[in-house]
Amino acid sequence: MTAVVLALTALGLLLAILAWVPRSGSTLEIVISGVMLACLVAVGILLLAGDGVQGWREAWWNLLLLASGSLAVAGGGPLTTSVLALVDRGNTRSQSTQQAGEVLRGGALIGALERGAIYGSIVAGWPEGVAIVLAIKGLARYPELRSPDQPASVTPTAVAERFIIGTFTSVLWSVTCAGLTLSH
Repeated sequence: MTAVVLALTALGLLLAILAWVPRSGSTLEIVISGVMLACLVAVGILLLAGDGVQGWREAWWNLLLLASGSLAVAGGGPLTTSVLALVDRGNTRSQSTQQAGEVLRGGALIGALERGAIYGSIVAGWPEGVAIVLAIKGLARYPELRSPDQPASVTPTAVAERFIIGTFTSVLWSVTCAGLTLSH
C-alpha cells in the first residue's frame, strides 16, 4: 500500500505541475485539476482504509511529507483558478472573479506562501498557525477589498468573492495535503 500511496501522491504532484501550463481557468486546467484532486482523494481513501502511515519506515514517511507538501503548494494554484473559473460560468464580465484578479494582484505567490505556511503549521502540530496566516492575509488584503478606486470593469462583490473563494479553496487543499502525513 505504501508504494501505491506514494505513486498516487507523485502523480498528483506531476499533474499539479502540468496544470500550470494551460491558460488559467481553461477547460484543460480544470480537467487536470480534477484528476489531481481525484489522486488526493484516492490517497486519502487508501490511508483511511489501511492503518494510515503508522508502521511506515521513516524514509517513506519523509518522502510522503515532501511530496504532499510540494503538492499542497504547487497544486493549490491551478485548483483555485479552476474553482474560480467554474464559479464564473454565466457571470457578466464585471462580476467575473477572473477580472477581480486585476485588483488582487500577486494572488499566485501569496497563495503559494499561504499554502506552504498552513501545510507547515499543520504538520508541525501547530494548528493555531492557520489562524495567524489567515489573519495576516486578511489584514494585508483589507485595503484592496475596501478600496473605492477599483477599476470600473470589476464590481466590489467580485473582488470579495475572489478573495473568499480563493482563500477557502487554497486552505482546504493545503489542510487536506497535510492530513495525509498525519493519518495514523
